[in-house]
Amino acid sequence: MILALDQGTTSTRALIAGEDGRLTPVLNREHRQIYPRPGWVEHDPEELIAHLAACIEASLPHAPRAIGIDNQGESCLAWDAGTGRALTPVIVWQDARTEETCARLKADGAEDLSLARAGLPLDPYFSASKLGWVLRHVPEAAALARGGRLRLGTTDAFFLDRLAGTFATDVTTASRTGLMNLQTLSWDADLCALHGVPAEALPPIRSTTGDFGAIRGIPVTASVTDQQAALYGHGCRAAGDGKITFGTGAFALMLTGGLDRSRAGCLPTVAWQLRGEPPVYALDGGVYAASSAVNWARGLGLFSGWDQINGFARDSAIDAGLAFVPALAGLACPHWNRRARGAWLGMGLETSPADLMQALLEGVAFRMAEVIEAMGAPAGHALSIDGGMTRNPWFCQTLADTLQRPLTIAAEPELTAAGTAALAAQGAGLELAPPPVGHRIAPRPVPGAARRARFAAARHAVEGFAQAATPDGT
Repeated sequence: MILALDQGTTSTRALIAGEDGRLTPVLNREHRQIYPRPGWVEHDPEELIAHLAACIEASLPHAPRAIGIDNQGESCLAWDAGTGRALTPVIVWQDARTEETCARLKADGAEDLSLARAGLPLDPYFSASKLGWVLRHVPEAAALARGGRLRLGTTDAFFLDRLAGTFATDVTTASRTGLMNLQTLSWDADLCALHGVPAEALPPIRSTTGDFGAIRGIPVTASVTDQQAALYGHGCRAAGDGKITFGTGAFALMLTGGLDRSRAGCLPTVAWQLRGEPPVYALDGGVYAASSAVNWARGLGLFSGWDQINGFARDSAIDAGLAFVPALAGLACPHWNRRARGAWLGMGLETSPADLMQALLEGVAFRMAEVIEAMGAPAGHALSIDGGMTRNPWFCQTLADTLQRPLTIAAEPELTAAGTAALAAQGAGLELAPPPVGHRIAPRPVPGAARRARFAAARHAVEGFAQAATPDGT
């Protein structure tokens, strides 16, 4: 019935959802990760468009009745309104080229405005500073802006413009830019001025479900950020329901009763807005490096097969004095410290590669525990988890122990696509059966508070080193 196009950080995938909710993979295309300078991360927009086109072509024999597209969230670019030609690479959400710009704006006291209007701190993670960078560093973009031909936006707007002839974004993606007012659900003139982004170059903001044009005659009825799509796919519908997706990074979202700005360090965001209905809000918190940290360690030769990290000789690395802080791309929620970097602490001559991997997996769990605590998730409330790392039973049990709450491991591994398909079905006036219920893991009695305190000490050490290593001491 429904074609879900999942355009993620590392690949573009097409999956068909039947009326029973079951997903059939159709095509998966990985794309290049481009690192032109330290801290810069880019994708080739034409490569992404080509992969989306290939996914759509491969799906045509299934005769889908509607299409839903999910996107990377904060990744963005500039293009020519007249020709559709991209003027820049896709500047990926991981990219930190605007770190100094954000630090300068913070020093000038501008972060209060961003938090009050967009609910977001001033961080290179979000699109606003990236789009401002484009205006300052890409002469052709500035010239097209003066002539009224510049288009700026997140990748969804580029895809829809090129493939469906519709220049638009949805409210979930707009809420990740740092330019949208969370209360009015419109571009905020003061935030646009703060970052030097011409509001007239930005796409109109629409609800998550609705009319986004058509591709090859098939209506596009939903457009959504990938993490919000996963939240919907997990079946979260009531305040307090939450999920964690362990992909390149680890991202937790929890539904709230309304717009909640009370949780320091967490990000209020729009979970979705169905056509004709008020928005649904959530709290968001992320760990920048999760599976990417595991893959990085594999590249270092710390392990070769996944079965090598499914169990360890001792119960806990941190109990033995070994900790890993997974700040390989900085610290996100609730600390927002881009200058922090990853580190093992407590190594000795006896430390083995297996010990280092155990500490790494624990470190991801401890960082997620900081996020969940900052969110104020209801005590004892089960969280639903998905993503590649959830295939590791040792990690899942360690996560449950660290969080001291039950976890439900999703039975459907493609919940981002499931959520995208369900939203597209809703937008088309159709309905899909919910995905099957996963199995639950109960936490074991462990010295959780003591372990979290040891990890906090390690994180403080990493942040202290980052401050000392900065030339100006900031």
